[in-house]
Amino acid sequence: MNEEFNEKNPLSDADEEFSGEQAKKDFQGFLGSTKKFLTDLLNIRKDTDQEATKQAIIADIPFKGHTIWILICSIFIASVGLNANSTAVVIGAMLISPLMGPILGVGMSIAINDIDTLRRSLKNFAVMVVYSILTAYLFFEFFPLRDESSELLARTEPDIRDVLIAFFGGFALVIARAKKGTVATVIFGVAIATALMPPLCTVGFGLAIGNWEYATGAMYLFIINTIFIALATVIVLKLLRFPMVRYMHSKKRLYYARIATLVSLLVMIPAIITFYNVWQESRYMRQAQDLIKQTIEVYRFKDRGRYLDNLTKISYNREGGSSIELVCMGDELIPDNVIASWNEQKNTFSRLEDTELKIVQGGRDDSEIKFNYINELYESKKAELLNKDERINLLESELANLSKLSAKQIPFRQISAEAKANFENLDSIGFAYTITTDFTKIDTIPIFEVVWKKDTKKRDIKEDTQKLNNWLKLRLNDNKVRVK
Repeated sequence: MNEEFNEKNPLSDADEEFSGEQAKKDFQGFLGSTKKFLTDLLNIRKDTDQEATKQAIIADIPFKGHTIWILICSIFIASVGLNANSTAVVIGAMLISPLMGPILGVGMSIAINDIDTLRRSLKNFAVMVVYSILTAYLFFEFFPLRDESSELLARTEPDIRDVLIAFFGGFALVIARAKKGTVATVIFGVAIATALMPPLCTVGFGLAIGNWEYATGAMYLFIINTIFIALATVIVLKLLRFPMVRYMHSKKRLYYARIATLVSLLVMIPAIITFYNVWQESRYMRQAQDLIKQTIEVYRFKDRGRYLDNLTKISYNREGGSSIELVCMGDELIPDNVIASWNEQKNTFSRLEDTELKIVQGGRDDSEIKFNYINELYESKKAELLNKDERINLLESELANLSKLSAKQIPFRQISAEAKANFENLDSIGFAYTITTDFTKIDTIPIFEVVWKKDTKKRDIKEDTQKLNNWLKLRLNDNKVRVK
């Protein structure tokens, strides 16, 4: 049987060994081809012009003459853009600003151990920072409008994400600088992404209004951008093997490299802490939104109740005292047992256990006019609810108007019953508001229309109508009441 099998499968041991070796060679050849392909694809040394790159960076370091005036103008433009909350204007200012020069100079001088260039870069960097902050300070100090726009506030709380933007932006910038035929679009893009100009303007704004928290936060963001752009420059130039400047004491190169590394690590620590706090707040907000979706958003009001999602306020405080405030309007009150079940459901979320769940509700009222008024007011005002103060002002305005409506509301059912009891000749009574104007002002007058019994004498009708009119004015405490 074995002999027959061998005759049908004549593949010998030698052939099997040869096949295995061939497969191994093919695989090694595939790996080699892939490695060569990736090497050719990712290699940037071939197209690098070291001398031209070095000269271009050195040429951009000085801040004098035309460059300093361009810097001042770009700072003014950026300050106006931040003040007007215009992203487009801020981007335009970043495109014309020459802030990158000294920072790249610092990175290059550390990478190639050029102490003279490092001193010149640091000197011009200091000039750049002082002129920028001074220009922004003078603008915000004397400009009459100093609103805290979202563009300004966005530069006061940096975190680890700003570190990543600066680091990879610096990478892209230096690689573009080193390429033969500099990629201008990359340089413009990095100028926008790393955003060196807006933080300096925000520092000037913080000093102008006396808010040191804004000034220090924005300055910290600028320092993050500066250090990690310089650090990326050092790494890229090292990878490109730029020639070192030789000195009698070679230990200087190692000394400066250690200082740069230490400073970078020290700057990262507060950024990591800030990022952790932002991450914690994000997790809290996500659980709070999940709670809202699982509770009040699926709750079905039986009558004329309504949940106002735009007035919902989620307040996060990592030290305690967080709260979720839900606002409802209309006649229907949410039962206490439902609210209790929502609180139990809240405690199932790990980050909401210590959070206070507040339910703000409108009271019961028979006025359909009031309910429609609230709806119309809500629809007209919801686009303006941008911050806490506007929410408070809107709610106060609603309460004031509701109080006026409540005071003017006619309890028609009760009034008609009392009128029937006091005037035996009364057959029917109707009520409506009439809007009148004398072309100088508009007034709303409550009109009662009465029908007397057919057998009532005209004299009695006249007397009873006058008595009913006087009684309604006294009963409703409104001299505008008219009876027809």
